[in-house]
Amino acid sequence: MNADVAVENTSAIALWNDPTAPVSARVDALIDAMTLEEKTAQLFGVWVGASDEGGEVAPHQHEMEEPVDLDALLPTGLGQLTRPFGTVPVDPALGALSLARTQARIAATNRFGIPALAHDECLAGFAAWGATAYPVPLSWGATFDPALVREMAEAIGRDMRSVGVHQGLAPVLDVVRDARWGRVEETIGEDPYLVGTIGTSYVQGLESAGIVATLKHFAGYSASRAGRNLAPTSMGPRERADVLLPPFEMAIREGGARSVMNAYTDTDGIPSAADEALLTGLLRDTWDFDGTVVADYFAIAFLKTLHGVAADWADAAGTALRAGIDVELPNVKTYGAPLTEAVADGRVPEALVDRAVRRVLTQKVALGLLDPDWNPLPAALDAADEDDPSALRGHIDLDGPANRALARTLAEQAIVLLSNDGTLPLDGPRRIALIGPNADEPTAVLGCYSFPQHIGVRHPDTPLGIELPTLRETLAAEFPDAEITYARGTGVDDGDLSGLAEATRLAREADVTLVVLGDRAGLFGRGTSGEGCDVATLALPGAQQQLLDALLDVETPVVTVLLAGRPYALGRAVGESAAIVQSFFPGEEGTRAIAGALAGRVNPSGRLPVSVPRGPGSQPGTYLGAPLAHASEVSSIDPTPAFAFGHGLSYTRFEWTDLAVEAQEAPTDAEFALSLTVCNTGERSGTEVVQLYLHDPVASVVQPVQRLVGYSRLALEPRQARRLRITIPADLASFTGRDGRRVVEPGELELRLSASSADPRLTARVTLTGAERHVDHTRRLHATILQEPTT
Repeated sequence: MNADVAVENTSAIALWNDPTAPVSARVDALIDAMTLEEKTAQLFGVWVGASDEGGEVAPHQHEMEEPVDLDALLPTGLGQLTRPFGTVPVDPALGALSLARTQARIAATNRFGIPALAHDECLAGFAAWGATAYPVPLSWGATFDPALVREMAEAIGRDMRSVGVHQGLAPVLDVVRDARWGRVEETIGEDPYLVGTIGTSYVQGLESAGIVATLKHFAGYSASRAGRNLAPTSMGPRERADVLLPPFEMAIREGGARSVMNAYTDTDGIPSAADEALLTGLLRDTWDFDGTVVADYFAIAFLKTLHGVAADWADAAGTALRAGIDVELPNVKTYGAPLTEAVADGRVPEALVDRAVRRVLTQKVALGLLDPDWNPLPAALDAADEDDPSALRGHIDLDGPANRALARTLAEQAIVLLSNDGTLPLDGPRRIALIGPNADEPTAVLGCYSFPQHIGVRHPDTPLGIELPTLRETLAAEFPDAEITYARGTGVDDGDLSGLAEATRLAREADVTLVVLGDRAGLFGRGTSGEGCDVATLALPGAQQQLLDALLDVETPVVTVLLAGRPYALGRAVGESAAIVQSFFPGEEGTRAIAGALAGRVNPSGRLPVSVPRGPGSQPGTYLGAPLAHASEVSSIDPTPAFAFGHGLSYTRFEWTDLAVEAQEAPTDAEFALSLTVCNTGERSGTEVVQLYLHDPVASVVQPVQRLVGYSRLALEPRQARRLRITIPADLASFTGRDGRRVVEPGELELRLSASSADPRLTARVTLTGAERHVDHTRRLHATILQEPTT
């Protein structure tokens, strides 16, 4: 069919609507029938907000974009609807009806009946009013529990699908390189293997629920200079290949992610949105990714306005399209009229438009959006609901008991006990002094992409939509016989010292002092953690360190509790606090989890996904550094952390014994096998996390002192032991060699079985033999760890 001929109204089903036909044939037929304007219309989104009355969505008026006229756009079609639930507070059922009515209009208005693909944020739960606020990704990393994270992601995905959303903008797979970066709370940690395994499990859960998972930010966003948001990235090809890319590689290969979002940053002068070698050469030609690449919000326009590599909007569109970005988000700016005109006058080949639209339509066909029985009403609604929208309010619950139970389990497993002199768990204290800016603040458990902190702050008259008990409230429930006195002491970042006298007075009168410190999540400087909330040092915000020090001067034992989005230097508290409990924005059930840990009802089992610095100014620094990145006699700066990556204590004790190595040598294409026994020697049940690190003492290029290559959680009853059997493929010793290819080199290795990156318990010294061997993205990525009960 010629593109300029209207689609005939016949009784025969069009090929693109035929679910029995091959997907490629359906897509090819549709593209052949489309005009250029109809094709480009599939390549952009429109930012909208669902109606709280159940009517059609309304375009969101954003300060970075001109108003959008839906009536003018829809006759040629529409690729995506941007954040219908994550723009304004809306009852979920009425929002679902609003989205359904809009989708019906979109499909009816364009001549092919193609609906839009709806996407929303889901970084720490579905970012919709009334939806469960789970712990942030940094807490996922602290669990060292991929199966639990997958379960959470599947629950998030089911909630999103139930109201008509198709795509989720998560997970963030950026590896922390500088903890001053505001978006550390959105990351999973500072180690690529931990980020990869936890992130891949999240992708598997989201995709299993039918939601298109979007990996972000590809690639290098977290490596920006000085931890500044959107700053240029300083890294060589080896750091990019061995630290920043592996999580994406794993999530595509093992997770089945169907979308990737570009990073804002430039690397060595090349913006990611313009990097054809990255978005096409590596992602598609090498890794065989066949999904869609979507632009981070406004990233294509930024090629002109921020990066200065495009002369006008058409140039920006052509540059991004050529690099491999298929969809412009959040609104139409460059992929609309500027792109159409550039194709018409020959500046941009139409073949590039066809390439992108083929990927978009392939995804829509796979989602069933072009099937003849497609229904805009989601599963949570039925046709009768349309007749009486007012009766729908409260009809859909996105924060049910099962969600909350899962959120609590995650929060409990993510609690990291950094230090403890025996004060914890608290044994029936008579009087507790509860001090600090986060002790009685409901939103202190939420990250910046939670709905209340991201959107709700702009609607102060709207209820939060979820129950957020403060730590003050949950402690009262956990310790009903204790007298709890409270003082704020100081604000999160206001520098106010006027409350110190009252705080220290209450501390002197108490049996124990709980000081609750940390962050307030926000956006672009409105918080101390979150997107655009970068910091110059890792000192606690505001006057919190002064408050902490004043309390440490009192003889009453001080338990320091942190509700934060990044690790902070804690000064004297490292050695003087009776105990330190670290929690990274643990979500709506977080304070119940923390109260349970303080009381001993919960035995902490979290491990640090990021190192806690000893001093505020030793950044950038992670455990994953070469020898010269660690303490040395040639520098007066000691970057040794106060608490290392992987560290975490328990209320019980574990003993590691009986290391056995089956063979000390193996060829470079083989594997090693070893085993050990872990026993809970304490009096209560607990969970140990066995971490496997690889140390390569001699290599052709400089290597990290060690890097994580495997881990396993072991839940053990008192006096119970388990035998771990670990198979370690030689592929895990691979790295990017001098010629840019990944290589496994012969030579000696150390396999360190450790309780943290600073606490090796058992070490196996082995040797790889034979010839140097090159591997690629199909290499083996995991050690196999089997748990067996001992006799």
